[in-house]
Amino acid sequence: MRKQAVLVYDGDCAFCTSAVRFAERRLHPCCEATPWQFADLEELGVSQRRAEHEVLWVTPTGSVHGGAQAVAKLLLSARGGWPVVGALLTLPPVRWAAHVGYRLIAVNRHRMPGGTAACALPAASRGPRQDV
Repeated sequence: MRKQAVLVYDGDCAFCTSAVRFAERRLHPCCEATPWQFADLEELGVSQRRAEHEVLWVTPTGSVHGGAQAVAKLLLSARGGWPVVGALLTLPPVRWAAHVGYRLIAVNRHRMPGGTAACALPAASRGPRQDV
């Protein structure tokens, strides 16, 4: 069993990577953040298809939360007042609005600040990964 949660995100998406780096610098969540492209998805108990579709929060016990609820879990693990925001995101009707907001951002991530055209393409259509 892992000691801490794992945040799985799309490492080929510049917007996603920027958002995770921001969270690491400012929120200090208690998790290991890893791109799905480098994660052992089988060990984490998630499919590549799901990892391509949404950000995932995998608990040490193996529970998987996706999308807005993964963001809520990240906030719940953060320092300062962020756990309050995370808790709100788990409650209806805020939870429902968070889901809609997450999906809206996810489908438009290539248009978000820091996003690139590669963010809009399905993972299978992207070129080879180029690490910086």
